[in-house]
Amino acid sequence: MSYVLGIDGGSSKTVCILMNDLYQVLGRGEAGPSNYQSIGREATFQSLQSAIQNAFEAAIIANNDKIDAICLGLAGVGRAADIELVKDSVKELQNSKLPIVWALQSANIIICNDALIALVGGIGQPVGIVVAAGTGSIVFGRNHQGHTKRVGGWGYILGDEGSAYKIAIAGMNAALKSYDGREISTSLIEGFKQHLDLESIEDLIEVIYRRGWGVKKIAALAPIVDSAAASGDEVANNIIDDAVKELVKATSTVIDAIFSYDSVLEVVTTGSVWRGRCKIHERFAASIVKKFPEVKVIFPRYEPAYGAALLALQTTQI
Repeated sequence: MSYVLGIDGGSSKTVCILMNDLYQVLGRGEAGPSNYQSIGREATFQSLQSAIQNAFEAAIIANNDKIDAICLGLAGVGRAADIELVKDSVKELQNSKLPIVWALQSANIIICNDALIALVGGIGQPVGIVVAAGTGSIVFGRNHQGHTKRVGGWGYILGDEGSAYKIAIAGMNAALKSYDGREISTSLIEGFKQHLDLESIEDLIEVIYRRGWGVKKIAALAPIVDSAAASGDEVANNIIDDAVKELVKATSTVIDAIFSYDSVLEVVTTGSVWRGRCKIHERFAASIVKKFPEVKVIFPRYEPAYGAALLALQTTQI
């Protein structure tokens, strides 16, 4: 029997799954964030250690069973230097005083970006495309030959088209333009006023600039645009349509790069943007299928940590 760990390390939490080669999840543990680009190496190390320990505490395996492979899909890991730093952290875990260190010492270590494990977990296999649209956005694909293509993921200043952040910014911009008279009337003005308890839409200045709101807090305003669009607001619907066009364009670029036009292909959508009321998922799916009739757009079948575990199992079967 082979045992593996699949780890999804993000900016908000770390999830670890302990799985056997029958694809049975034996344990699951959670801990704090593990994006070392934003929280540093030591905090990342502590989160990984806690998530692994918690997964073992939830599992039932024999004292002589060993972990054959550990796959970590981590946010912020893109360069070779990043990968080596994370590998060093895992090796420290393998030599630490953790109660379960005996199970980790001989494990093979695989490190990849979080888009790959979202793809594998979402579809259940390492072939297809993931369209992630949450606070930020990225489209990532992998074909049967193992060729990959990434589009986007350049951050809120340089990219992230179709993300919650960009939708929220576009919504506030449209509300202010409408207030000025440069845009047609929109319910977004009242939407932002009510949600933020503003006397006037002009008070957005104080909220956004003087309170020092970061990307996540701004992105959390995207549901205001979504609600307005679902209620039929023309301006809000134009914003949603623009987001859909950007995500369709990015997905089409991936398909054109590594898949054939008539490929039978699954595209999995992940992230908060897809859970809106304005049917953005249906709009996106209709646009993609119109361009690529053999494509099927789905919601995730499994979580990213499960995808990491599947990738780890692959290495034990080679």
